[in-house]
Amino acid sequence: MLVSLSIRNVVIIEKLDLAFDHGLGVLTGETGAGKSILLDSLGFALGNRADARLLRPGADQASVTAAFEISDDHPARAVLAEQDIEAEDLLVLRRVLTKDGRSRAFVNDQAASAGLLRQLADCLMEIQGQFDQRGLMDPATHRDLLDAYGRLQAPARALREAWRAWQDALAAREAAARRLTEAQRDEAFLRHAVEELDSLDPRPGEETELGEKRNRLMHREKLVEGLNAAAGEIETGAEPALGRALRALERIAPTAGEALTPALDALQRAAAESEEALAQLNSFASDMELEADDLEAVEERYFALQDMARKHHTEVDSLPALRDELAARLASIDGGEAELTRLAKETAEARRKYVENAEALSKQRAKAAAALDKAVMAELPPLKLERAVFRTRLERLEEDDWTAQGLDRIAFEVATNPGSAPGPLGRIASGGELARFLLAIKVVLASLNPERSLVFDEVDSGVGGATAHAVGERLERLARDRQVLVITHSPQVAARGTQHWQVVKRMTGKQVATQVDQLSAGDRREEIARMLSGAEITEEARAAAERLIGAT
Repeated sequence: MLVSLSIRNVVIIEKLDLAFDHGLGVLTGETGAGKSILLDSLGFALGNRADARLLRPGADQASVTAAFEISDDHPARAVLAEQDIEAEDLLVLRRVLTKDGRSRAFVNDQAASAGLLRQLADCLMEIQGQFDQRGLMDPATHRDLLDAYGRLQAPARALREAWRAWQDALAAREAAARRLTEAQRDEAFLRHAVEELDSLDPRPGEETELGEKRNRLMHREKLVEGLNAAAGEIETGAEPALGRALRALERIAPTAGEALTPALDALQRAAAESEEALAQLNSFASDMELEADDLEAVEERYFALQDMARKHHTEVDSLPALRDELAARLASIDGGEAELTRLAKETAEARRKYVENAEALSKQRAKAAAALDKAVMAELPPLKLERAVFRTRLERLEEDDWTAQGLDRIAFEVATNPGSAPGPLGRIASGGELARFLLAIKVVLASLNPERSLVFDEVDSGVGGATAHAVGERLERLARDRQVLVITHSPQVAARGTQHWQVVKRMTGKQVATQVDQLSAGDRREEIARMLSGAEITEEARAAAERLIGAT
């Protein structure tokens, strides 16, 4: 619900702050007083196109702030969550316009885009007028409205799931077909590559192992020389020296008690480690002797692995995995046709289920459309549209145009003259006629989207008497479950408002400014009397105004 609107420096509005409540709010005033400026300002805050002409002459910038109260389950919260904007009970949309025609937008004081304002506006408010292209004026919304009216959300959801299953099956089949075509095209290469890799039989880590072995063999003589020198030093120097030291300590150890035990233990460990080192050196030297003639074979294998890796533009350690991948592609050729056949059957079954669901939903939609058409048609005569026709058009689409929403294109259409072909709302009806059409539809769809406020402009244009009474009664009915704001010239409509504002032009200094007064009970009677009698308010007009207010 819109709770406040603050306007600064827009056209001839210098400063204006309005507070709104539940129910039916009416704005009245003489023609040219600036009622349309209020709508333009509200539309600007809701993301409509910025126009430098909105800026009040002499001002540096204009701004409009619209604050909305949103419930815990309000759809606007999901939009805010997608943008990582913290949702509070009060949602504040603010937009600023500068002299160069550029605008900045803010949502809860966080910078935002005009596109985000429009997204939020679609959840918050619907402005019914001939120049508004959202809400009922947007045919893209008509399918969801029909489904909601017919309580078809569950079958519509099932249809979307069937569509996704069909599209997933179709994508899987197409991907398998592409893989098979590529494999068949590369079959000769694949067979040759797999044979080569099978013959080479690379092992993970083999390159590192061969590299180390090759390096040892290339430096064999130096290694053997070093091994022999080290072994000789141990045999002729370290071992005898450790043995002598150990024997010397063992002779005197009994006289020292436990004091020499750590030293004895250390010498014994050193002797054992020396013996182990000598054994390792001798073992390594023995292996070097055995590998003496392996260098050529090692290098042949080492370079063969590297050549194969370069051939396939990969690393040597990746060759085993490459072999498995190529073998799998080769195997897919043999089993590919069978796989394609299986996927084709799954795709056909998924399509059958989608069509079955879609056909059933189309029948349900046709039934709901007939009920909707009948209900809207019943609302038209009291609104001075007794010669008009409303219909919900369901047009069967070609298969290439089927969607997750079904087999039909759905649109609300009207005809205002007998015998003329129905067409889109905005193209066939205009002005007040269009507004009354929208009012009739909204009355029938009153239970849908109660969280959105409704704004009507020109809904009573060109009508009076019983028709104006019917318009007011329907607006009042709509406002029982939601906030409704209406700009009206009709005293019958104005008398039904729970809040009433008068839009006036006043001189402020040397400039004319639009101002808005919230009317008390007495002021309200005077304004409705003015609407009844014109410039000169008579006692008869006041009495008639009193009767209108009392009747509501």
